Order: sequence, then structure tokens, then C-alpha cells
Amino acid sequence: MLTYRGVNITERGLEKHALLLLHAFPLSSAMWQPQLDALGGAGLAVVAPNSYGIDGSEKRNDWTFTDYAHELAKLLESLKIKSVTVVGLSMGGYQAFEFYRLYPGKTISLVLCDTRAEADAPSAKSVREEFIKAVKAEGAEEAAKRMIPNYFTTSTYTLKPELVTQAATMITEQPATVIIEAMKAIMMRSDATPRLAGIHCPVLVLNGKEDRLTTPETAESIHYQIPGSKLHLLAGAGHISNMEQPEAFNLALLDHIREVRQS
Repeated sequence: MLTYRGVNITERGLEKHALLLLHAFPLSSAMWQPQLDALGGAGLAVVAPNSYGIDGSEKRNDWTFTDYAHELAKLLESLKIKSVTVVGLSMGGYQAFEFYRLYPGKTISLVLCDTRAEADAPSAKSVREEFIKAVKAEGAEEAAKRMIPNYFTTSTYTLKPELVTQAATMITEQPATVIIEAMKAIMMRSDATPRLAGIHCPVLVLNGKEDRLTTPETAESIHYQIPGSKLHLLAGAGHISNMEQPEAFNLALLDHIREVRQS
């Protein structure tokens, strides 16, 4: 089974609106604490699972996002959650696309954050393969060394060092083998681009304006290809936008939920 963080996961809470928060690579559900606090305070039911092997979740070798989507469905069933708004950031966005493909009936809406729809180009796969070799040789600290510089805007590294430390700790707490298996799953993901036009639930594309990994142009491309979707760019935010600008992120997310519930 998957470990998770959650708030208001009760029968009473589920009568309102349930959210499924899917974390970035190679972080954990701890990245969603600002959202758990805000959404829980608004009375919403929220579950933020940890991917395979992360923070006590069952370890699995050679897993795919298809495997993980089925595991998410099992988790929701165990919690008596019938349908969710799926919020996925970066790797979590890849997982959100796969969950919607397999379980459209369980998906109330999608919030696609700092992610991309296309599969890896050959050059990207080469970079990921080199990443795996380095982490295998040097451990989780190597993963943090490579990922952390790409997460936030330039000013955050000097003005909010505690945020950088928090993200680095999430990574270095994970076994190197677990990080490698997650990277392999990313490399094996399917291309979601051909499916974008067929997404019929409400969609919010949420992206940091200063994201260097998945740029605003990447977010705009997803937005243009999903009929009726909405795009929101967050000022002062890089790739892990929910941690860097939690108040603006939460406001956009809550606005989306209100619109979905009223439709």
C-alpha cells in the first residue's frame, strides 16, 4: 500500500470535494503541506500519497505510471473516495495524465502544474540515463545536488534558504534505489499529447512564471490543446511553485474548485 498525508478524509468531508495531490520527483508528499493546511482549513478532503518507496510506501522495481495509477485507485477505494480532482506537479502531472486515461469516471477535474505532456526526446533520455548512473554511484545526495538548483527562482536561494533545505531533505531522506526506480518510470512514460484534445473534464494548467524546467511556453502548449482549459501563471515561482508561492497557488486552486463545484 501507499503511505499518504491527508486531511478531512471522512464521510462528512467527502460530501464536499476530494482532492488527490501527486508530488514531484524525487520529493515526497511533504511538499504538499502548505496545500494540506489551506485546503483542510477550507473543509476539503485531501489525500497526498507517496510514490512507490517514498516515505514508507511499498517499494517496487520496474514500476510504471500505469501501475501507480491502479495503486492510486485502490487507495481511493480503501478510503471510500469515489472521485477526485487530481492535482499533479511535474512527475505528478505525468501521473495525473495516466490516472485520467485509466479512470476518467473517477476524475472530477485536473490541475496540471509545472509539467509536460510529451514523452522524452532521445536527448532527454540520455540525460536521465546519466542521472541514474550518477545516483547509483553517489547516492541520494547526488540527486539533490542535481535537482535543487532547478527548483526555485534565483532570489529564493538567498531569501528563503529554509525552503531550499526543506526540499533537499525530502530528497536525501529517500533511498537511492527508490529515486532510480522513479526516474525509470519517468523515462518509460507514454506521450500524453495525442490525448489532450480528448480531455473533457475541467482543467486548470498552473505554472510558475520563472520555471526553467517546464516553462510557461510548455504550460501554454498544454492549455491550447485541451479544450476549455484555463491557464494561470504564478509570479515569483519556479518549478516547485506550490512551495515557493503557496498563497497564490492555494488561491488559484481554491478558485478552480469553486468553479468546478458550481458547474
